Amino acid sequence: MSTSRSSSGVRLLALGLIVGIIAGFALGWYSKPAPPPATTTHIKFTLDWAYQGPQAPFLVALYKGFFAEEGLSVTIDRGYGSARVISDVASGLFDMGFGDINSLIEFKSNNPGAKVKMVATVHVGSPLSVVTLKSSGISSPKDLEGKRLGAPAGDAARRVFPAYARVVGIDPTKVTWVTMDVALREPMLVRGDVDAITGFYYTCILNLLSLNISERDIVTFKYDAHLPLIGNGIVVNEDFLKNNPEAVRKFIKAFIKGLKYSIQNPDEAISILTQRDPTLNKEVEKKRLMMALEIINVKGVTDRYGFGYVEPSVIERNIDVIVSAFGLSRKPSLSEVIDFSYLPPQEQRLP
Repeated sequence: MSTSRSSSGVRLLALGLIVGIIAGFALGWYSKPAPPPATTTHIKFTLDWAYQGPQAPFLVALYKGFFAEEGLSVTIDRGYGSARVISDVASGLFDMGFGDINSLIEFKSNNPGAKVKMVATVHVGSPLSVVTLKSSGISSPKDLEGKRLGAPAGDAARRVFPAYARVVGIDPTKVTWVTMDVALREPMLVRGDVDAITGFYYTCILNLLSLNISERDIVTFKYDAHLPLIGNGIVVNEDFLKNNPEAVRKFIKAFIKGLKYSIQNPDEAISILTQRDPTLNKEVEKKRLMMALEIINVKGVTDRYGFGYVEPSVIERNIDVIVSAFGLSRKPSLSEVIDFSYLPPQEQRLP
């Protein structure tokens, strides 16, 4: 009797197990083995400068997982100048970077076979500027004649100054240049060792604020108010681009997502930034980010075309300005400098 009950119990248990398995498949408790992960492309990326507010969108895209969502494994290193980014990417030291289009134009003019190209603009306007103080008595660009301008030797704004001077009516021969290390630029202006300085306007302004100069005492002359200049964009090594075109497209898509997120969530963007450098002053870097966004999210451009794009005619004129200002012997073509075909669809780029 007990043996019969035991056999019956085993049969019921087996039947119950079979029914459970069938029900499990029906309800989705059991699933097919997960497909192997998509092939991951590794990208070595360099910023233009240190970890600061304007660089936050790249780190947002990294730490929020936007690159990973696109199947990309990205490493981001700090940079040592927008011009150096161009040569580092051209040499293959980095696959991609955040570099200055004006330096790229010069580099391509002098090195026609250089394997570096821009694939997305970021700075729709240019941060290049002359910055001075009200106490200098300089209230218009023309007042710079007879004055001392200070900048590091390779400063981009210093190099483009002749083009700016020509368009605003300054005789560049009546300006005296004083060369100093970048760390001394704003202190020398405050001490009166120079009458004005050149550089990225938001960097100069925030450095002056840190020296207890009131913002109302700072005077700024922005080059892009008079010249068709843009600034930094995403550049890529052309060998890497040829071998990984989809990865480049996905990188730009993820970056734009990070940029939009930074615009909508600036405090979080700066918190993410400080994961790379906990010593940063969040308030200062947020202000630096917001000032950079003035030339990134530009009404009439980004709301019309989306991020990453400006009219080619603007870049053509930008090339003309740089060829003239730098006295270049060869004018690089538009196609040598930039290729917008890797941008995501416009609806994905709009603010």
